[in-house]
Amino acid sequence: MSEITRVPLQPVAKGSLAKVWLGVIVAVLVGIALAWTMRPVHYSEVKVVALKDGNGKSPTTADVALVNYVGRLASTGKEFDRGENAVMPIQGVIPGFSQGLQKMKVGGKYRLEIPAALAYGSQAMPGRNGEIAIPANSDLVFEVELLDFRSAAELQKQQAAMQAMQQEMQARGGMGGAMGGAVPGSAPVPAN
Repeated sequence: MSEITRVPLQPVAKGSLAKVWLGVIVAVLVGIALAWTMRPVHYSEVKVVALKDGNGKSPTTADVALVNYVGRLASTGKEFDRGENAVMPIQGVIPGFSQGLQKMKVGGKYRLEIPAALAYGSQAMPGRNGEIAIPANSDLVFEVELLDFRSAAELQKQQAAMQAMQQEMQARGGMGGAMGGAVPGSAPVPAN
């Protein structure tokens, strides 16, 4: 013989059903708000935030910059590149990095936020190990320290002068050759 235990159902009080539906609506709205705040951030323009102010002038597109930098994906924070004392022609980098460098001053440290459209766009970029380091349509974040910059013309002059010195040294048989250790372009040191 089996016995059935009865649990009497209480009648729903007036207005309780409205409170239940109101609770459901509030829960859905909270869920939508959380989803909105957790969505991936996509930058629309280059943003330069000074972490440490620099001094003097800013580089132009005709300049070459000397920088320390760390590059990360904006979506995950994963580091994809790093460089110390890196020489970067302002016109030879991605457009967003170029725009950011032109807003920096020597000695300063900056956070540079670059939208995908001004980075690599829809093209994925491989890393040093051959795997994809920067997925397509990725916004990028860089920490950049601008150490110095020079005009490209000035650097070309310096390179030409150094090449001329090297050629002169080779023509004389190397440093300290026939001249008794003299520096190219200086008066010879008399032998005793």
